[in-house]
Amino acid sequence: MKLEVTELGPVKRALKIEVPEDVVNQEFDRVYTDLKRQVRVPGFRPGKAPVAMLEKRYAKAAEQDVIQRLVPTYYQKAIQESGVAPVLVEIPPLERMKANRNASLTFTATVEIKPSIELRDYRPPNPISLKPDSRTITDQDVDKALDRFREQQSRLDAAAAGTRLEEGLYAVVTIEGFLDGAPVDGSKKEGHLHKVGSQEPMLGLTIDEVLVGKQEGDQAEIPQEYPATHPDARLAGKIVTFRVSILGVKQKTLPVLDDEFAKDCGAFDTLDALKDKIRSELESVLKRDIEEGYKDQILERLLALHHFDLPEALVEREVRTLVRQRLMEEQRKKGGQFSMDDQIHMEEEAKRIQNEVAPGAQKRVKLGLVLEAIADKEGVFVSEQEIQDEFSKLAKGLQVPLEDIQKMVESGGQNSRQEFEDRIRADKALQLVYQFAVIQG
Repeated sequence: MKLEVTELGPVKRALKIEVPEDVVNQEFDRVYTDLKRQVRVPGFRPGKAPVAMLEKRYAKAAEQDVIQRLVPTYYQKAIQESGVAPVLVEIPPLERMKANRNASLTFTATVEIKPSIELRDYRPPNPISLKPDSRTITDQDVDKALDRFREQQSRLDAAAAGTRLEEGLYAVVTIEGFLDGAPVDGSKKEGHLHKVGSQEPMLGLTIDEVLVGKQEGDQAEIPQEYPATHPDARLAGKIVTFRVSILGVKQKTLPVLDDEFAKDCGAFDTLDALKDKIRSELESVLKRDIEEGYKDQILERLLALHHFDLPEALVEREVRTLVRQRLMEEQRKKGGQFSMDDQIHMEEEAKRIQNEVAPGAQKRVKLGLVLEAIADKEGVFVSEQEIQDEFSKLAKGLQVPLEDIQKMVESGGQNSRQEFEDRIRADKALQLVYQFAVIQG
């Protein structure tokens, strides 16, 4: 095999591969030997047809068979011999290749490789400097959390007789539409609990304005005009009067903030113990949030410090991944049921999303390569236990069985598992840089 490597750019190489003539002839012999056993030629017993006749009848098919047998094998040999490590191993297109007896087979494969990255400082004495985040948990934060607990344990009680509705109170109402004094079928809703001021529609109507100032037993009417083009012929061009009857008035009663309230919230003897627990949990959440903010600063700094060409194949793969994730999320929201119109919409949406996510995909690929280079330099590796721990964390977050997560990753083959492992390794590399970083002031 002859091999010639040409540099087409910082991350692109052309491999010109020449398969020797004798190898090509041997492969043609094998192909026609197989054809002899497989095809029937009139006038000849199976396996006895002359090769010359087979060459006339099956020349094109034999040529393609030879190409399909030789190209993948010699492409892999060329990669190993050249030392070039493509970011994606893809067999060159076979359609335009030519193979002939008594001639070598020459083809060119263009591949992309990972860029050579010169890492900038991230370790002492020149670590990355971070802007401080001085947020703390205040008494007001704890009080707000307590208020949320009180809301969760509140109850709705009947208001005192004669109480007039105002924003924040609740009305138990029945609403029904009438046309020319007669009830309209399908226009009645009974015993609905409505919070005044919520602007929540009932039968397509906003009723808050007519409720304010009313009390139990009162009624109000709302005229609703329907256009002549309305699909319901009964209502088209007509005015329907909706009658709102107030069946009751309720108000929210919050529990008293005392030791008994704390006991109702869990294993707390006193209100102060509950407050201490709330503060501790809020501080843990804030600590994680601040740490994520610092890591975001590090990522932006790493982007700004490093400049190199990106392999287009990696960016395209990342774009496809992001588009697929967005489309899957849209499908999940629709319950997985699609019509032909939905399919057309999804194709159009995919094109729009592709343009939208492209800049982010470039950033993600660049950061992935930088973090990979840091992991290589620092000797970061991922253990099997860490992979299993990540499976468990993902299963818990998605609230699905651990086995489902494992099957999902394994169903994607070795590449899927490798991508999963690479993500963990990148997170560990980022954590290492974060430990080296210093916070200003």
